Amino acid sequence: MTDITPATGAARLARHTLTIVPRYSETDQAGIVHHSVYPVWFEMGRTELLRSQGFAYSDLEKRDIFFVVTELSARFRRPARYDETLELETACSNVKACRIEHSYRLSRDGVVLAEGVSVLACLDAAGRIRRIPKDLAVCEPI
Repeated sequence: MTDITPATGAARLARHTLTIVPRYSETDQAGIVHHSVYPVWFEMGRTELLRSQGFAYSDLEKRDIFFVVTELSARFRRPARYDETLELETACSNVKACRIEHSYRLSRDGVVLAEGVSVLACLDAAGRIRRIPKDLAVCEPI
């Protein structure tokens, strides 16, 4: 799914794929990626999805738009290992007035290793709930 943003007329992507190669410091003694790394990778996916749409978090903050994680879940299906080439697909899967949901799928050669979901609330600089601007509300489930 794509959306045309009125301000620029440019097509906006609703999903993004990021290549990840696990570093040694992200693994346990067996060379398996530690579960604490996945939320970091999910954030990288969200950041790059936003960047692929022509936005940067720093620019949003200048517009008094802040996002905080209110929910995060992950399901681990198979281990990811040190120095493998992985693909993290991130998609905006649902947008409400003041919250946005992202879904994640981490795979190796087409085999799903992990899936996740995060929900972010949109706040202003004072920490009050605010509406998500229409130019950010682009969604497509994985």
